[in-house]
Amino acid sequence: MDQQPSVTLSQIFRTFFYIGATGFGGGMAIVALTERVCVEEKKWIARTEFMHGLAFGQLLGPFSLNTCTFVGYNLRGTLGGIVAAVGFIMPSFCLITLLSWLYFRFHELPQLQSALRGTNPVIIGLIVVAAAGMAKSKVRRRGEWFMALAAFTAFALFKLSALTVLIAALLWAFGKSYYYREHA
Repeated sequence: MDQQPSVTLSQIFRTFFYIGATGFGGGMAIVALTERVCVEEKKWIARTEFMHGLAFGQLLGPFSLNTCTFVGYNLRGTLGGIVAAVGFIMPSFCLITLLSWLYFRFHELPQLQSALRGTNPVIIGLIVVAAAGMAKSKVRRRGEWFMALAAFTAFALFKLSALTVLIAALLWAFGKSYYYREHA
């Protein structure tokens, strides 16, 4: 995106507060929601830039928060990144504080135990749907499917860290780029 849309800090805060309040299902589900809102609906950031931010976000800590911070920074610099992060975290902080109080007050109730066990399959379903949606829109060529399958195998079978897989993918992409440049 060559020309950055004019976005106020208030708009950034409201948008990421909304994402934080409605983004259920863990990291990938939240990233998919962030992409839908910021890339497709508001057109604040190009898909390619968003994917770069997602890749950077994988390197340290909670990648959904890092991705939101990246988008905010892209829009308004350091202050935009901070506002996006605070807006994104605030609903979770308030909700988890309330739920923690309720849990420790009523955690022995069988109904609560049953309800908590029942949410696990739903969360897994949300993650699978988000991953399938991202794969459908971003993995189109044979080489991309190979990389996605290789990354999945590295995580699932070999238990490699995200950083290791990302570094390997980066080295592979640099090598491929160098090879094609030399043999073109």
